[in-house]
Amino acid sequence: MIITRTVISSDTAMLLVREAVAHAARNGWQICAAVVEPTGSPLALWRMDDVPVPVVDFALDKAFTAATLKRASAALFDEARESPALAQGLTNRARLLVWGGGLPLVHQGRVVGGIGVSGVKDFEDIACAKAAIAAAGLGYEV
Repeated sequence: MIITRTVISSDTAMLLVREAVAHAARNGWQICAAVVEPTGSPLALWRMDDVPVPVVDFALDKAFTAATLKRASAALFDEARESPALAQGLTNRARLLVWGGGLPLVHQGRVVGGIGVSGVKDFEDIACAKAAIAAAGLGYEV
């Protein structure tokens, strides 16, 4: 059996990080934006000036979480609050991050990657990710 997967192109990944950064800049925010393919492998990353280095990993992990679990990273937080077993399990999974700012990238109903934005408040990270997704003509709801 052969499985065919659809993923975003590197050009689209670069467009996404560029648009996330542009949205942040318009609002006076400093962020890091990362885009990964559905397996969580990085495709593009942009760290704005003066963004602390650890924020890079936060952005990558938010993107990883959204792409591989096919849901917003913040949704995992809500699910963990309802399930002590899930909350406990998350402590052993280093790459899964439950902060807002990670969204799946959806094209024609399929997850084709994930975007993670970090550096400001969760709702601001999410706004940057949503602006990038809209600019690329993609969705974030599965």
